[in-house]
Amino acid sequence: MSTRPSSRVADVWANWWDAAFFAVHPPTAALYARLGLSARAGLAVDDLLSEARAGGLARILISATAFPGSPVDNRAVARLVARAPELLAGCASVDPREGMRAVRELRRAVREDGFRALKLLPFLYDEAPNARSYYPLYAECIELGIPVLVLTGHTAVLARSEVGRPAHLDDVALFFPELTIVAGHAGYPWTDELISLAWKHANLYIDTSGHRPKYFPPALTHFLNSYGREKVLFGTGYPLMDYAGPLGELRALGLRPESLEKVLWGNAARIWGWT
Repeated sequence: MSTRPSSRVADVWANWWDAAFFAVHPPTAALYARLGLSARAGLAVDDLLSEARAGGLARILISATAFPGSPVDNRAVARLVARAPELLAGCASVDPREGMRAVRELRRAVREDGFRALKLLPFLYDEAPNARSYYPLYAECIELGIPVLVLTGHTAVLARSEVGRPAHLDDVALFFPELTIVAGHAGYPWTDELISLAWKHANLYIDTSGHRPKYFPPALTHFLNSYGREKVLFGTGYPLMDYAGPLGELRALGLRPESLEKVLWGNAARIWGWT
């Protein structure tokens, strides 16, 4: 079976986590140390651009990470995107506990900085994504015409994993059928649960970030290579991993050529209108 490379690649789940971020968020620094990835905790802009070129990336959706004291806010990411606008697209981050202040900041990031999505990390707020604090943000995403990216699965860092259960997104997708939802990190270890929701809801997608392709749950590999090939997007969780290695592993899985193209580029291009 052919595994020829897709001509274009999009990473829909990248984080701009520089040295300043790891300095103020010890749980993530500890996780990277536990994984033997301390050298990746604080890569510079040039490292990102070099690794993207080595992997042949066409687009990277890169996000801020909002929490009290975070140095990686939306304006910081906007400055990063300005370094390589042909490659990078901004993804907003706001703290849903801030109510209308969060809604207004999301609106500003999209209208002024041209951001293309909102990312939510429920473990940072200790609230599942079907909590009422998120609902004004979901409504604003619909009005702005942008997707929402929501972290699912266990947290890896020492925070409650229950908020990452994919089942919480069922309520969201039912209440907001116009909202495009990208569930990050494949929902592991509840991957089957997330697959069932992606099949059920037309606008709910799965992102592969956080997992090296050679370690994908078998159910995910089957889904993206068969009846779910329209519903899965490639992501890395950058700076968790580089590009050349995971892309080589994905292309070695023996996927159908049409499945590989959709996962690497076609599905993201359809959602964001990339050409």
